[in-house]
Amino acid sequence: MTGARRYWVVLLVLAFVQAAGVMPAAGHGAPGASSPQDPAAGRSIGIRLLDVPESRRADPRAQAYIVDHVAPGTTIERRVEVSNKSSVPMHVNVYAAAATITNGKATFAPKRTPNELTGWTSFDRADLELAASETARVRTTIRVPGDAVAGERYGVIWAQTDTPTDRSHNVTFLGRVGVRMYIDVGPGGEPPSDFRIERLYPTRAGDGREEARARIRNTGSRALDIGGALSLVDGPGGRRAGPFPVEPGTTLAPGDAAEVAVPLDARLPGPWTAELTLRSGLVEHATRATVTFPTTPGSVGAVAAPAAQQGYFPASAVAGLSALVLAALGLSLFKFVRRRR
Repeated sequence: MTGARRYWVVLLVLAFVQAAGVMPAAGHGAPGASSPQDPAAGRSIGIRLLDVPESRRADPRAQAYIVDHVAPGTTIERRVEVSNKSSVPMHVNVYAAAATITNGKATFAPKRTPNELTGWTSFDRADLELAASETARVRTTIRVPGDAVAGERYGVIWAQTDTPTDRSHNVTFLGRVGVRMYIDVGPGGEPPSDFRIERLYPTRAGDGREEARARIRNTGSRALDIGGALSLVDGPGGRRAGPFPVEPGTTLAPGDAAEVAVPLDARLPGPWTAELTLRSGLVEHATRATVTFPTTPGSVGAVAAPAAQQGYFPASAVAGLSALVLAALGLSLFKFVRRRR
């Protein structure tokens, strides 16, 4: 291979590296309606949201819950589908009740406890007689008064069944399933949704199970339902593990902070590079750090500096360095060819 050809090979290799990009690997990452069951009697009900506003079709949260921002005086409608998943007929009642967000959890008020949002909510049918395996659609109307004060309200649409005892069953089956409501009221556009991952660290639970935990803070103006996953890479012997899903059920009101947990299913002392991705709807953030899981139950393990600060170069720095190298080699090649001529 001549000197000129060697230069061209080097240039092509560097161009490929620049085009592909040299970046550290990144991690990839709400409770929905449940279905209470009475296994002995084969009884089960379900509920799901049918309508999603066109502006929110890409938002997975809006596909499970009624999530909206409206101006005072606005009326919105959504349909829910209630299903009898049993082999026996059931009477199902549909109603709205209050919900709150406290200590990182969505809390549902008992029975038919009202609040401001439930007072705005009505249904085209509230009592359903469902045959075995039958479904019914219920139209929900939320009328926001013109003098409503700005702010976010929380509630839940419940489908409840109360099957009394009979000669075959001496236990009453009482169950309800729901669709959450997050209705924000105010003029103008929707307030921003965002959060920050403040800390990622490994722990060992009291039962000896390994966990990764992260502290997150809601830095936006709307409630969040946190989901996601964690992967372990660069482990002993180059091993990888995961992804492991985040334990569901973390809901944050604006300004609140809480911890999310990722239960792990094996003995993984490490050290590992932990890659955590969390999301709520269309908002997503990721972090990575080198972690070592502790051996003592109930203790916290070591956390090194985030992996992004341990010898990884930002993509912009790599691209700039590649460009400089290419420019220098190009100039050398030009001078070489000129001398040959």
